[in-house]
Amino acid sequence: MPGTPSESKPTLVRQMGLFAVIATGVSSMVGASINVVPVMIHRSVPGIGSHVVLAFLFAAVPAVLAGLAYAILGSAMPRAGGSYLYASRGLNPYLGFAASFSQWFGLSIVIGVIAYISVPFLRDIALSAGLPETARYLDLAIVRVTLALGLIWGFVYVNVRGVKSYARWLLPMVIVIFATGGIVILSGLFYDSGDFLEALRLKEDIVFTPAASPGLEWPVFLSAAAVLFSSFIGFDAIAQTGSEAVNPKRNLPLATLIAILGVGGFYLLFTLSVYHIVPWSFVAERAQSEDITAPGLLSRVLPKGVDLVILLGAAIALINDLPAMLLSVSRLMFAWARDGIFPERITRIHPKYHSPHIALFCAGVFASIGVLGSHFAGDFFLGIDIMVTSMLVNFLLMCLTVIAFPKVNGVLYRQIAIFRNRTAQLLIGWAGVLFISLFLAIHIYKDLNQPRDGWYFHSTYVWLIVMGLASAVFILKWISLRRDYPDLSARFKKLPNS
Repeated sequence: MPGTPSESKPTLVRQMGLFAVIATGVSSMVGASINVVPVMIHRSVPGIGSHVVLAFLFAAVPAVLAGLAYAILGSAMPRAGGSYLYASRGLNPYLGFAASFSQWFGLSIVIGVIAYISVPFLRDIALSAGLPETARYLDLAIVRVTLALGLIWGFVYVNVRGVKSYARWLLPMVIVIFATGGIVILSGLFYDSGDFLEALRLKEDIVFTPAASPGLEWPVFLSAAAVLFSSFIGFDAIAQTGSEAVNPKRNLPLATLIAILGVGGFYLLFTLSVYHIVPWSFVAERAQSEDITAPGLLSRVLPKGVDLVILLGAAIALINDLPAMLLSVSRLMFAWARDGIFPERITRIHPKYHSPHIALFCAGVFASIGVLGSHFAGDFFLGIDIMVTSMLVNFLLMCLTVIAFPKVNGVLYRQIAIFRNRTAQLLIGWAGVLFISLFLAIHIYKDLNQPRDGWYFHSTYVWLIVMGLASAVFILKWISLRRDYPDLSARFKKLPNS
């Protein structure tokens, strides 16, 4: 098959231990997901009020179900490409490519979004350190865009140097992220909203009166939960390490479950602490007029020095999203090229570092477009909404693959190493389909009914255009491949060699 490397060419090598694989998932999940989205949610879903934590908890349900589906499929098909490989071998080649193309597009945009919103964190650090001139400089458009692009290409370089270089960066940063996040969680035991309001009055001469909590409106609540669901989707990056993880049949499922459960608990405690200290109505008011962060809000009440530490930790957490996400989107392109859907050149592996350097370069280009799109759109939630739509569709197909797997591909189905009981698999699959379909319907409804300046600011329309492009690419390549390989369907029942 086109794109399949010969034995004489460099290949991806299994150098990532369990902790490096877990760190990949954690780094893709903890960042904007915990420091930005839970406070900026008030801009995307006005009216959620004091119910953010409850919506966060509800959003974890479909995330856990999708994670279990990933764990099941990853144990049977441990190769680079993750969700693309799972759906193309266990459901349908077209659906596998279309869903993963949507995922790739969404993640590429979000890499740019994350790089772009990292700069306000640096601005908050400058303000906390008593450097107002530097902070104003960081708010300049040209500076913000340039720094964001520099972050992306810096991490493209880190990834090109191979998974050992990647792990050397990632593992220490994950420790820092949890340590500084732990400070935020503990702060909730010592401070409350009264302390925050008093600090606001003394430091900024602002007297703020918190609003009463609104009633729970289910359409608003479910819409917020659908957006907050984006906080959990990073574990998909674990699946992309399938060709580079040591003992992948064990480590991929284990890392997926550890990442979801560990990070989910961390999210809940972190967000509880933030809203215990900062009145939700203050968060909602500021979110409408400026890009805010959880550490930036807490810096008003925490002691000097501690506020700087949590701001640094949050900046590291956000920036640490980038290398893991770049790994993820580059491995998707690598897997497509290996199956002959993308140009064969993208399968090239660096002879020294054993990294897919061409795929990583392409990932950097598309992420850079995400930076420019965030800047000119003026609202980074467009990128997040596109990613949420993409990943909900992707996770829905993973659950459908669990349901259809034994009938579509009995040979690979028998390779499943965990949750082998068919009743348990069907329960996970159908429950996932139900919850994720609900979230997808709500998310699309909210997007289409929200007033926008132009149709291109509706994520659903952008996603449909991307899906149309993906379908055209697949159909053309499938016709071309079928001419060369009459047994093409049979080839897509097998796993790549490495």
